Amino acid sequence: MRISTTAALAALGGALVLGLTVAPAAQATPTPTGCTTDAFGIAGKYGEFVLGDDVHSPDAEGAVAVGGNADFRGGFSVANELSAAEVDALPGRASLVVRGDLLNGGSATVVMKGNAVVGGKVTDRAVELHSGAFSQKADLIDFDAEFTKLRSYSAALAEESTTSGAQVRLDGNRLTLEGGDSVRNVFSVPADQLEKAKEVFIKVPAGATTIVNVSGQNYDMAAAGTTGFFLSGGQDFVLDDKLQSTSEGKVRAKLLWNFPDATEVTKNSQAAWPGSVLAPKAHLELGTAAPVNGSVWVASLHGSGGAETHHFPFTGCLPEVPGGKTPTPGTTPATTPATTPPATGTPSAPVTSPSESAAPSGSPSGSATPGTSSPAPSGSSTPGAGGGEGDLASTGSNGTIPIVIGGAVVLAAGAGLVVAARRRKQA
Repeated sequence: MRISTTAALAALGGALVLGLTVAPAAQATPTPTGCTTDAFGIAGKYGEFVLGDDVHSPDAEGAVAVGGNADFRGGFSVANELSAAEVDALPGRASLVVRGDLLNGGSATVVMKGNAVVGGKVTDRAVELHSGAFSQKADLIDFDAEFTKLRSYSAALAEESTTSGAQVRLDGNRLTLEGGDSVRNVFSVPADQLEKAKEVFIKVPAGATTIVNVSGQNYDMAAAGTTGFFLSGGQDFVLDDKLQSTSEGKVRAKLLWNFPDATEVTKNSQAAWPGSVLAPKAHLELGTAAPVNGSVWVASLHGSGGAETHHFPFTGCLPEVPGGKTPTPGTTPATTPATTPPATGTPSAPVTSPSESAAPSGSPSGSATPGTSSPAPSGSSTPGAGGGEGDLASTGSNGTIPIVIGGAVVLAAGAGLVVAARRRKQA
């Protein structure tokens, strides 16, 4: 049988092109199912979501919702870092919601983006709005219902099994949490163990969700004088602060501290606290300096000075069915308890304004002041093991190279076939 040169080359070229186009599809990573990025519903849209009283100054970069009274007499600004899409996603586009009274004193409460909704009285000074409107309404958000959901979900998360291979090590006053799961890492830490750590190191793959379940009724970060949280997405540890975070903030954005039973959580004013804090039964004492780089969902709150909440929304993928019952990837969960949680008792009574809270002088700034940014200690630059960043598998080149080599072999064989065909034709 005689084979034309044109037909042989066309067949070889088509086979080579087909092989090269199929290779990238083989590199695609399936999206895991059985988890949700919207576990907190309405509460998840707010940087401060408080059931009772919120006594705070000078600002919160995200949206703020208060189920009790808001005491912003030290001056307060809200929502400077929200995007237009984030404002649109808020109930009534309200970046400030106060179910009770708003106390301004001689200073202003400034809403940088979005609307303000207050159910009670506004004392001393009117709310200043840059781009939104003010309205009087007490039932925009059903705080009691939302906190019933949060408490139920927090308790269920605490039942999540610790991730296989995850380690919690306390070496002197250094606590290290290390997990290697690329999707989700769950750690269980007693509050008294966490309180012994002057430095906390967390190492997980960049982009993985991290849940730190903290047991106990009280956690006082100041007890150990914790000075810093160091995060690693697989490479060097980085002291977390507003202007610096490992893996471009991917670890911090998916880090959740869960306090299902705590009634009091105290942050040390020396340490910026990365990640979001879920403590739906607790009063959160932020202190007088250093921020939380994430969202807080708490029963009541007090903070002043540099103890701000910075706008780094939680983006982790949490179990739709918590409590060790997370579906295997690829399966569909039967129910989502966050939508129909059981009642968990009556809400905590609002916390009154502490008389000793000091108000900073001057009007609140539209932009937040970064928290402490002391340089990382020498040990923080030690590369972590097994990061995997920069590996060929992440670029897709591992699958392409063998196909190119195979294609070259096929092409060479085809050239020989063409030459043989020509010789037979000449004979």
